[in-house]
Amino acid sequence: MNSELLWVLTLLLVAIVLFTTNKVRMDVVALLVIIAFVLSGTLSLNEATIGFSDPNVLLIAALFVIGEGLVRTGVAYQMGDWLVRVAGSSETKMLALLMLSVAGLGAFMSSTGVVAIFIPVVLSVAARMKISPGRLMMPLGFAGLISGMMTLVATPPNMVVNSELVREGLRGFDFFSITPIGILVLLAGIVYMLVTRRWLGVKTPQKLDERYHRTFRDLIRDYKLAGRARRLAVREGSPLIGRALDELNLRAHYGANVIGIERWRKFRRVMVAATGETELHQQDVLLVDMSDSDVDLREFCSEQRLEPMILRGEYFSEQSRDVGMAEVSVIPESELLGKSLRDMKFRTRYGLNVVGIRRSGKAIVDKLVDEPVHLGDTLLVIGDWKLIRALKTKTPDFIVLNLPVEVESAAPAASQAPHALFCLALMVAMMLTNEIPNFVAALIACLLMGKFRCIDMESAYRAIHWPSIILIVGMMPFAMSLQKTGGIDLIVKGLMDIAGNMGPRVMLLCLFVLCALIGLFISNTATAVLMAPIAIAAAKQMFVSPLPFAMIIGVAASAAFMTPVSSPVNTLILGPGGYRFVDFLKLGVPFTLIVMGISVAVIPILFPF
Repeated sequence: MNSELLWVLTLLLVAIVLFTTNKVRMDVVALLVIIAFVLSGTLSLNEATIGFSDPNVLLIAALFVIGEGLVRTGVAYQMGDWLVRVAGSSETKMLALLMLSVAGLGAFMSSTGVVAIFIPVVLSVAARMKISPGRLMMPLGFAGLISGMMTLVATPPNMVVNSELVREGLRGFDFFSITPIGILVLLAGIVYMLVTRRWLGVKTPQKLDERYHRTFRDLIRDYKLAGRARRLAVREGSPLIGRALDELNLRAHYGANVIGIERWRKFRRVMVAATGETELHQQDVLLVDMSDSDVDLREFCSEQRLEPMILRGEYFSEQSRDVGMAEVSVIPESELLGKSLRDMKFRTRYGLNVVGIRRSGKAIVDKLVDEPVHLGDTLLVIGDWKLIRALKTKTPDFIVLNLPVEVESAAPAASQAPHALFCLALMVAMMLTNEIPNFVAALIACLLMGKFRCIDMESAYRAIHWPSIILIVGMMPFAMSLQKTGGIDLIVKGLMDIAGNMGPRVMLLCLFVLCALIGLFISNTATAVLMAPIAIAAAKQMFVSPLPFAMIIGVAASAAFMTPVSSPVNTLILGPGGYRFVDFLKLGVPFTLIVMGISVAVIPILFPF
């Protein structure tokens, strides 16, 4: 082993440790890897940054935009509503339809995004059926991962593997090449979940939170908001005019939390987000929570030149197009647990206001800003619908548990849903022809979605999950450096010594096991980046077709069922499902073995050696 290879393996080990401990963001680790390779001279600048020009990286970014278009037009949420209507009260039908729906939708958009959309649906269905949410949350997560096996563009690992084939001068996979395997795994997953669901929680007659089709009125009742809010108009000469909320610090001085602002725009009043940077104007109407205030309201209004206005019971419902409410929860591993809202600087960081906290089913109404957030608490946030949805991607610390029915009226491009479906169908059709590069097809679909106003430019840029993009770009140099320093040859030699004389099927088995083990520590995308060149090199050593070897890597990378940190999908369902680490091992390990058996048996039939 030469010194350069030792350096590359050391750097790889450090990156894996950083990924596992999660002390440093994954995208930051990826950028540090690029810097280390260039400064050490292991790779040239062009070699270390080649991922930024990789068409598949650009394709992944474009697919994030396509997925956002489906959300903004309400297509994704309408599928959830259809699921509830069709399944009725049958848990078996619900489980099967849920997995089919998630796998189908996830074939064309981010599996993490699909699972996040369906979590509120599962919670509401569980409440309606009076069953533990855990009985449906694990099937939801498994279906999200299986969706990566449905099409070539369903998940980044598939595109990474396909890109490696093309880079080696080989013919890549077609759009539906992986689909037969995905269908078999999905059917096996449905049967598996129907058999093992008894391990996930039992039917219970006790009353659960009634989250099914909850409304603003329900949330106001559950969090005891009635009577706490005031509408106060800013009059001429008010000292608040022209000053930002953070500068005014009304909450600290008066116990007044501004949770919304009505402002005149184009001859009508609209609700604008009350963020720390929002400046107040004359004629603004402030929606203020005074529950933490010890100051007399009349004295406060007199001092600040404010005029009380009527606040009707249906006020929030009438404002639902401009202002949203949602229940969110802090994930179990978050460093925010134990911190108060003041310590988090919640409004400054996320542009949303927390107006209620529920703990053990009871609302906390006093001194919310200084109340430490505990594991299992649900927070009621209020603000712009876009910022509420962005909370899922802006930070890994929060998960949006429930969106009320008013969200349906807030889909900013609901009338363009047919156009969004047309764009999606056109993209798939172009990809199937193999005449148009996949990235170009996705780019055309993105531009058409913009043309049809399914998505605007600001939303398009915000929809791209940049940490995932940077992670892929930063991991690509590892594959190149391992090739340059002989690391690939060394790993392949070890595999050949173990299974080289046992035939290609045994080698497929070894590659799946190795890929699954690496996937326990780093993301499935990073795993695919590392394993794809190893699989192709092993095929060349055995003088067989590299297609089955590449395909086994794509499938194994998506089979991240075994731990709650193997995939963002698993992390998302951990809290809402009430799962422990052992639950993923108990169900994930046997199902991973089932997927391995299906893959090793079927892939050589579809892609002969």
